[in-house]
Amino acid sequence: MQIAKQQVVTMLQKLPEDCSLEDIQYHLYVIEKIKNGVIRAEAEGVISQRDAEKKLAKWIRE
Repeated sequence: MQIAKQQVVTMLQKLPEDCSLEDIQYHLYVIEKIKNGVIRAEAEGVISQRDAEKKLAKWIRE
């Protein structure tokens, strides 16, 4: 738990003094989503950009 607390302290130090509670909530949200994405990628694996583009090609119209 100390790691999470330290991450929040570090984040708060990087934000401007006049940031709002909404700004803080947004940054916490982003940190959590990135952490979850990394965990999921490690557990399930990832695909290359080329493979992703091939899979999505039928949905993308230029």
